[in-house]
Amino acid sequence: MIKMVQETYVQSINKVLMHKRELEKELNVKIKNKGKLLFVEGAGDDEYLALEIIEAIDLGFSVGTALQLKNEEIIFQVFNIRDLTRRSDLKRIRARIIGVHGKALKTMETLTDCDIAVHENKIGIIGSSDCIKDGIIAIKSIVQGSTHGNVYARLEKKKKEKRLAPKEPIKDEFRKKEK
Repeated sequence: MIKMVQETYVQSINKVLMHKRELEKELNVKIKNKGKLLFVEGAGDDEYLALEIIEAIDLGFSVGTALQLKNEEIIFQVFNIRDLTRRSDLKRIRARIIGVHGKALKTMETLTDCDIAVHENKIGIIGSSDCIKDGIIAIKSIVQGSTHGNVYARLEKKKKEKRLAPKEPIKDEFRKKEK
């Protein structure tokens, strides 16, 4: 097994260093730092996963939420608010996403079954592959000016459809036997 070293810049280095031992144990890597530069040493797959988890922590997710990325079903998506709109008042857009006392963000997290973090002009979403798509569409809609009520109504409708849809298609074995 070839060990490699990857480096990344981390703004919230203290949060990562506080959980350094836990991350090293869970991810099977060695973590070293020089200022805000973080060096991750381990097998290629382990390094990639560690860098993704460290990016999630740096974006504002808790360590426990970020460690969910070890599960292959869980996806981490990051996008920049500037890529979604031409508007220059990014502070107002961030405020629309977060809402009063974080209420809009919590409502979207509940309706999409995803975890969402906003840090400066970046938005991160962690969730299962079938739920994250709804979260991305909801955030894009809010950024582009849709009303919160319309976005919530759409999310509630999608959640109801998922709940009512059968998990596996019902096989019609009787008709096959008749033929």
